[in-house]
Amino acid sequence: MQRIDYSALDKPEILAFVFYPRKDFTGTPPGAHDYRISVDEDVSISCRFHAISADLPSLLYFHGNGEVVSDYDEIAPMYAGTGLNLFVADYRGYGASEGRPTLSNTVADAGVIFQAFADILQREGHRTDVFVMGRSLGSLSAVEVAYCHQDRIKGLIIESGFAAFSSLLSHLGIPAGALVVDDPEVPNLARVRAIEVPTLVIHGEYDRLIPVSEGEALFRGSAAADKELLIIPGADHNDIMWTGRQEYFRAIREFTSA
Repeated sequence: MQRIDYSALDKPEILAFVFYPRKDFTGTPPGAHDYRISVDEDVSISCRFHAISADLPSLLYFHGNGEVVSDYDEIAPMYAGTGLNLFVADYRGYGASEGRPTLSNTVADAGVIFQAFADILQREGHRTDVFVMGRSLGSLSAVEVAYCHQDRIKGLIIESGFAAFSSLLSHLGIPAGALVVDDPEVPNLARVRAIEVPTLVIHGEYDRLIPVSEGEALFRGSAAADKELLIIPGADHNDIMWTGRQEYFRAIREFTSA
């Protein structure tokens, strides 16, 4: 597997644009369970598992920037309606997690979180079928997991994801002089070219943060024989789930139950 060195991107002037940590963290809602996954010395990641049945497949979900696991307490029932248990993971410095997020440790932590979640499912007697999903910034983590562990997952869902850092940083308004990306397809587009598991790409038609052309590029570049692109009409970056709620969850339900 090709490893990517993200250290050149871990500059304060870039990270300040990419990450917006929030320390919000609510009490565990009824029926959910909280976990802390150790990713480094004195650093653990806060995660929340909304498990409705041990007999259902589970979705490992990496949320968007500025979000935290507790933001999904009210959304979890919608995933339950698609027949999925929902496991939401934070990043370093988000929610109750320690540490400071960088691109390097976000990518490295994704694999640790995936393995810890697989261990939780096995230990607690859950069905081990896992789908991986990433929204916006979370597409980086989800694609990394799919690339490294595609023999262990059932499928990949990318929502409002970006194809490459060069385009993402440009959309975020980072000066061209700070763009130190040699490969214009790094990371997500380069990764999906080698990912063959079933793949669903969802994007808003009028996404002003990460344009729909990014989702279209990921779909075209995907190596999956079984792949689907859903563009939600009229949707922007942060209202996509609500603007196209029926189409959004119908697509996920059909994708994960196929």
